[in-house]
Amino acid sequence: MKLFLSLSLFIASFSFASEKPEGAIQLIGPEGIKNLVNEQNPDQKLSWTFKDGVATAAKEHIVTSMPVNNFKAHVEFKVVNNPNKKKNKTRGNNGNSGVYIQQRYEIQILNSFGHDDDYQKYDCASIYKFKKPDHIVCKPEGEWQTYDIEFYAAKWQGKKKIANARLTLIHNGVKVHDNVELPNKTGHGKKESPEPLPLRLQYHSNPVQFRNVWIKEIK
Repeated sequence: MKLFLSLSLFIASFSFASEKPEGAIQLIGPEGIKNLVNEQNPDQKLSWTFKDGVATAAKEHIVTSMPVNNFKAHVEFKVVNNPNKKKNKTRGNNGNSGVYIQQRYEIQILNSFGHDDDYQKYDCASIYKFKKPDHIVCKPEGEWQTYDIEFYAAKWQGKKKIANARLTLIHNGVKVHDNVELPNKTGHGKKESPEPLPLRLQYHSNPVQFRNVWIKEIK
């Protein structure tokens, strides 16, 4: 297992990099939160806070100011326990957030470290309620983790879908979803349609933190 993970990390490092590549759009970086807006009220000031290169989720979901189609993205996140100690005892309320691709397909963020024996489709790096990760590589609360995402949008002829969306995810350097077809939206995601939608960073009552988030369009 250790050999496999080491090999996966070695291979993955050639496909993804934490440094923003040429042509990528910085969403969260040293200079602040950019190209992200309040999902419900785009003109309203964000409630999310920013300090020392780190954005902390608060009060609302935020989305890219532009729709996304085919892309690569890098997300660094840190799960932080729910400040409500009573709720914190419930696994689903512990470090909960998510990356919603096109506001439709959720890659779950959750404090799932130590739950290898009963890992669920709602745990960290799962495609929410659709597929668990192929390998469990979660880090403990308080440690920075990475998602490297490659996404190809569904293809349409008019209003008829002719090809499903596809997703590859590398979690902490290990490929955990490999070109997975997404037959439909996940969980509370928006309905599939030919219209491209933004990428969403979810606020789910937990002060999950993000840094060094960028996205780059690909063909």
